[in-house]
Amino acid sequence: MKTIGLIGGMSWESTIPYYKIINEYVGNELGGLHNARIILFSVEFSELENYMSAGEWDKIEKILSDAAVKLQAAGAEVILICTNTMHKMFSSIKEKVNVPMIHIADATGDQLEKDGFKKVALLGTKYTMTEDFYKSRLIDRGFEVLIPNEEDIETVNDVIFDELCCGIINEKSRDAYSLIIEKLKAQGAEAVILGCTEIGGLIRQEDSVLPIFDTTVIHAESAARFAVS
Repeated sequence: MKTIGLIGGMSWESTIPYYKIINEYVGNELGGLHNARIILFSVEFSELENYMSAGEWDKIEKILSDAAVKLQAAGAEVILICTNTMHKMFSSIKEKVNVPMIHIADATGDQLEKDGFKKVALLGTKYTMTEDFYKSRLIDRGFEVLIPNEEDIETVNDVIFDELCCGIINEKSRDAYSLIIEKLKAQGAEAVILGCTEIGGLIRQEDSVLPIFDTTVIHAESAARFAVS
């Protein structure tokens, strides 16, 4: 079994499911008392959020690259960045290590293709929804990606940082997200990507009129498959 390296803590609320999902997959696959070999490097999210707000992505890239290098040195044979937004620096971080890294949008695209969806809605932080670093990896594969309007983008983003990253689940926020998904369905979306690793804690399938693709689950299971293959 290969050893999985996780760069977590962004936020820690969504890092916990990675550990659980990976180990459940390995246990189901191999049976008995089997679980995954995992090394976790958890960063301090407040520091990174300050750099995000200031647009100092180079400082974030240095912190995450250092984490990846340390995971490799500790024995990781595959590395995951346990958040969607920080894939903005994926290519730069990947250059610093020699082991494979699994891009969360690539894993999600694989699942969307398997299930036959092409026109998809994307929810996430404002960086993930409005910038090209994430959407382009899907568009280049032939997907059409829809995002909310400007007001709804702010709503989705605020709920992530003010509530979900702090472990707060608010029913009003769940209703707001459900309404935003309804609007995106009206625009032709066939499915919705929960493109922030915290959103899966708020939106369940029963809260969405569209099939949901939880990137936390998809990403974690892709690592588990790699580890046992």
